[in-house]
Amino acid sequence: MSDQKKKKLTPVQQEYQAFARRSEPGRPVLLNSVRAFLAGGVICLLGQFVQDFFLWNFDFTEKTAGNPTVAVMILLSVILTVSGVYDHIAQWAGAGTAVPVTGFANSIASAALEHRTEGFVLGVGGNMFKLAGSVIAFGVFAAFAVALARTLLARLGGS
Repeated sequence: MSDQKKKKLTPVQQEYQAFARRSEPGRPVLLNSVRAFLAGGVICLLGQFVQDFFLWNFDFTEKTAGNPTVAVMILLSVILTVSGVYDHIAQWAGAGTAVPVTGFANSIASAALEHRTEGFVLGVGGNMFKLAGSVIAFGVFAAFAVALARTLLARLGGS
């Protein structure tokens, strides 16, 4: 609580706030960190296996295997989200499931599931990007800025 809000509290309220802070159970930060590390590592390891599958079985290069690997990881994340398994994994692993591709797919799929009763257009279509919309907007802007900088540097360096 900020100092300004504490000043507005009565002494009894301040005493209660201090009591509530002392009564809160401690957070197992080390255990949560280990779980997040393990879950994120397993997700990345699975992604590496998928990429290796494409490399070995379809004679892709590392560059051409990237897009199908991402698509498979998104598909797996959405399937696990729809079946309710991803939520159980996320409860155990915490931030470890926020690995960019799978976490992003989970956030969109779970928002779509949450609003499906409102219809496809106003429910699913209107609400599934509320959480992910800022990420998409920032990603598009960042890609534009990087491409613009790269183009300008190439023109200046090539002259």
